[in-house]
Amino acid sequence: MAKRLTDRRGDVRPLAKSDFRKMKPARETMPDVVARYRRTRGPQKAPTKVSTTIRLDAKVIDYFKAKGPRWQSRINDALKAVVDSAK
Repeated sequence: MAKRLTDRRGDVRPLAKSDFRKMKPARETMPDVVARYRRTRGPQKAPTKVSTTIRLDAKVIDYFKAKGPRWQSRINDALKAVVDSAK
């Protein structure tokens, strides 16, 4: 009989090499889930943004976060507006 991977509480026990040898790829056990995942958006073909680190006042961050999700995009939009108005 195979040893269970979880205990009664649902905690996963430490896995042994024999456990890994028995595992199958997700595409074999859950092909529909893998297919749905692969249809999600992939990497951008032509990235338009650059990852960077910037220090902002806590007051600025709090203001944009208070308006809800996508606060980083709204900061980007505000900075773009400043750049566009300077042209």
